[in-house]
Amino acid sequence: MEGQAGYGVSGCPGDGPYVEIWTTLDGNKISRAAYRTHGCPSSVAASSVLCSVVTGRTVNQAKMLEARDLISIMGGIPEGKERFAAMAVEALAKALEGS
Repeated sequence: MEGQAGYGVSGCPGDGPYVEIWTTLDGNKISRAAYRTHGCPSSVAASSVLCSVVTGRTVNQAKMLEARDLISIMGGIPEGKERFAAMAVEALAKALEGS
């Protein structure tokens, strides 16, 4: 993503489930967030919703997001797929490290 300010990954791209998150900041606000994941529908949904939710939020607001919050915002996630919400949140946290 052009002009990225942060990058975070959870999992290992090319070797199992993963989520990558890129962020761009405008001051202390996230002006853009993008993701790439391995294609599991639950992972795609969690990553997409996370990016939508954090765009326009301050870094501190985004850092407070937890996997259970994301699952609640999504209206639930199939049983056994909760780890994908956790992976999306972990990748975001890494993307925002130092911000």
